[in-house]
Amino acid sequence: MQLIAPCLFGLEGLAGDELRRMGMADVRVEDRRVFFTGDESAVAKANICLRTGERIMVVLAQFQAKSFEELFQGVYHTNLEDYIPKDGQFPVKGHCLNSQLMSISDCQAIIKKAASRRLGEKYGVSWLPETGVKFQLHFTILNDQVTLSLDTSGQGLHKRGYRAIGNDAPLHETLAAGMIQLTRFRGREFFWDPFCGSGTIPIEAALIAKNRAPGLNRSFAAQQYPWMPESAWEQARQEAKDLEFSGNYRIMGSDNDPTCVSLAFANARKAGVADCVTFKDGDATKMSLPTDSGILVCNPPYGERMMEQASAQRLYRELGKHLKFANDWKQFVITSEPEFEHYFGRRANKKRKFYNGKIKCDYYMFTDNSRRKK
Repeated sequence: MQLIAPCLFGLEGLAGDELRRMGMADVRVEDRRVFFTGDESAVAKANICLRTGERIMVVLAQFQAKSFEELFQGVYHTNLEDYIPKDGQFPVKGHCLNSQLMSISDCQAIIKKAASRRLGEKYGVSWLPETGVKFQLHFTILNDQVTLSLDTSGQGLHKRGYRAIGNDAPLHETLAAGMIQLTRFRGREFFWDPFCGSGTIPIEAALIAKNRAPGLNRSFAAQQYPWMPESAWEQARQEAKDLEFSGNYRIMGSDNDPTCVSLAFANARKAGVADCVTFKDGDATKMSLPTDSGILVCNPPYGERMMEQASAQRLYRELGKHLKFANDWKQFVITSEPEFEHYFGRRANKKRKFYNGKIKCDYYMFTDNSRRKK
């Protein structure tokens, strides 16, 4: 099967590297998605183990459509019966970009109609009950090229299962994992998030340090698909468990809000990493550095409104002053503030563009703190 892992903007290359390390075939990175090929075992393994992808989808068809008739015919000639049973539910959702067909609701209606006719004819019925398992169809129309896919994940892969609720500005788990991967953290250094909120960054760091698959403790839509053998899921979970590490890891999250600290600890317990993550109350601009060296990764408040923005800028300035002589700490900060380096007091060695939800951000990487250019 040809498979797709959609990604948040900026994580495509990291997801592609992950899939290659898993042994997936024909990995091809595109804008906001990664293509690869594999069988049912690959579907299970990618869902359970991929840290930076949003979901795993099976490509059902790819074709050009500049009219609704071409869209209808393309879907109608797709072997949907190989994946969707007679009583299966098959809702449709998707998006269009730079194409002749730009009405999402009209495209949904056409695809639903074509799929209903195809399945009705194949199963010899004039009406499909849709009372069974849900088979979510997804379409992308990009430059008049249609990709019709079947979602195998259900909830997005960023829903690891450990964070039922978050703070006011939660960071996607997949983005947090990508940010940590860029630090090259492997569990050897001290790791600190001084704005931990609900604990996402320290928890993802612990999962990476332990090499624990992020999807071990959750279920997936395709577990109910008749063509997906249960043995594929069992094997993928067991292989993931066999690859886990054990050790003494030094990972800490801190926040000046005690409620966030309590929530972060509860989430770490759910994730099964409470034994290797420490959380404490503390003001990031005043508390002493926990060690002489390490890796600092944080998602400080952005300040989307005018007064909040001024407050955030003051925070960045104070944080920069506090970390001015932390020469042996590699520091990584994500923020939407375009003048962050100015307020922080030095230029980053590297920057990477991400989106935190719909917010355009830069990920500032200070890896050589001996140079302090303004």
